[in-house]
Amino acid sequence: MQQYWLKVSQNDAGMRVDNYILKSCQKQKLEFSRAYIQKLIRQGNITLNGKPLKPHYKLKEGDTLRCKIEEKKPFLLKPEDIPLDIVYEDKDVMVINKPPGLVVHPACGHLEHTLVNALLHHTKELSNINPLRPGIVHRLDKDTSGLMLIAKNNHAHWALVRQFSKHAVRRKYIAVVKGKVEFDEGSINLPIARHSLEREKMAVSFGPTAKEALTYYRTLRRSQQFSLLELVPYTGRTHQLRVHLASQGHPICGDKKYAKTDIFKRLALHAQYIGFIHPTLKKFMEFSTPPPQEFLELFKNA
Repeated sequence: MQQYWLKVSQNDAGMRVDNYILKSCQKQKLEFSRAYIQKLIRQGNITLNGKPLKPHYKLKEGDTLRCKIEEKKPFLLKPEDIPLDIVYEDKDVMVINKPPGLVVHPACGHLEHTLVNALLHHTKELSNINPLRPGIVHRLDKDTSGLMLIAKNNHAHWALVRQFSKHAVRRKYIAVVKGKVEFDEGSINLPIARHSLEREKMAVSFGPTAKEALTYYRTLRRSQQFSLLELVPYTGRTHQLRVHLASQGHPICGDKKYAKTDIFKRLALHAQYIGFIHPTLKKFMEFSTPPPQEFLELFKNA
């Protein structure tokens, strides 16, 4: 258990204490999540002027924090010869077509057989902003297939992160959902938060922790049982597309988390298109893939 003493400067006054601690840990190259920091605060391992506090406390200039933090053992990331479907690659970025079933990055209990392990086998040139997730700028769920951006250096990483934060990266997904969607196009504007009872799930919520979530959709094909949708997430909340569509009574086929099980063998969600400004070339680049054949099979006789 390591102890750290922090004194709040004028520049940091007004910050939430959990965000401040997280920023301080990152400067020390300690890779902790905000959820972990909040846990330490609730356990009394982070105190303010010798007294317990809450994660949302707003700091004042001169506040003194004592932090008792157990440093996590770093993961040993091993290169693995896992085939990659590389759509594009240069010295700054890669665009890969991720298959369904492939976890993006290692985590506790799942240190091998991930996209990161495959990337490490393919190249040593990857960003190291987060040493546990080299090259990873954004992610797709394990069971979602499709296009992902990979950063090969830190300059490219930060440039892409800024584009994501400003909603400048254009993304389109394609999905097969249950039921016959009524409208040709529309939007779903419902806030999302962590599920109150099942913490591994997200849910539509109007509570204080909910965040804005906006999804546009266009209906491409219909049958009596299924609809093929093009989806554009304006925001990037966890499980946003899956939660939004389930809330409308049209869950994505094969979604074992947000819908009753069905015969579809995989989550019918595919990141079909991505467009971004190249970090070095400064020109807009876009890439797309055809819809998975198993999606189209459902509409052959429709």
